[in-house]
Amino acid sequence: MHILIVDDNTGLLDQLKTALTKKRYAVDVAENGEQALDKIFDIPYDLILLDIMLPRMDGLSVLKEVRNAGMDMPILMLTARSDVQDRVKGLDYGADDYLAKPFSMAELMARIRAMLRRKGNRNPILEVGTVRLDTVKRIVFVDGDQIHLTAKEFSILEFLLHNKGNVVSRFNLAEHIWGEEFDPFSMSNYVDVHIKNLRKKLTAHGEEPVIKTIRGIGFIIDEQT
Repeated sequence: MHILIVDDNTGLLDQLKTALTKKRYAVDVAENGEQALDKIFDIPYDLILLDIMLPRMDGLSVLKEVRNAGMDMPILMLTARSDVQDRVKGLDYGADDYLAKPFSMAELMARIRAMLRRKGNRNPILEVGTVRLDTVKRIVFVDGDQIHLTAKEFSILEFLLHNKGNVVSRFNLAEHIWGEEFDPFSMSNYVDVHIKNLRKKLTAHGEEPVIKTIRGIGFIIDEQT
C-alpha cells in the first residue's frame, strides 16, 4: 500500500514516515499543497494523510482539486483541535475522515487500517432500501427523486450508511459531525434535531424510516431495511 503524508511539520513528517514504514507501507511525503498535488496527479496513492494548514495551497483546496478530478482514494484530514468548521468543510468536500492533533500513533494506525479495508470494497454509491447517496457528487435520491439535505444532514446520513448494520452512539455521531467542540451539555439535543429533520426528508413520500433509534444508545441503519 502506497501512502502520501502531507504536512509542513518536518518533525511530524519524519515520525509518521518512520512509523508507517515499519508497518511495511510505502510512504512519500510533501511539505506544501502544491507539492502534494504534483505527487497525487503523478502517483496512484492508496491513501493520503492531509494536513489542513499548509503553505502555498491549504489542505482543503488540495482536497477539492483531487475530488474535482474524480480521484476517490481515501483521504484522512489532520486538523487542529479548534478547527471545527474546517473539519465540516473537509467532510463536505469529500474527506473520508479526520483526526485531530495531537493524536496517538495507535489511533492513527487504526484509522488507516479501517480506511484501507473500506477501499477494497469502495463504491461511491451508498444505499439502503430506496435511499441512494452518491459520496462523490454529494447528492441523495429517495425512490429515484433527488432530495436536498443540509451539509450536516448529508454527513450524518453518509456516516450512518458507512456503518450500516452497526449501532452508532449519539456521542460518536456528534464527535464525527461537530468535532471535539461538541458540548454534551449545551448541545445535547443537536443530534436528535438533525436526525428528526433528516428522517422527515427521507420519508416524504411515505417510505419506511431507514434510521432507527436504539433507545439509550444511538442510531442504526439496518442492513435489512
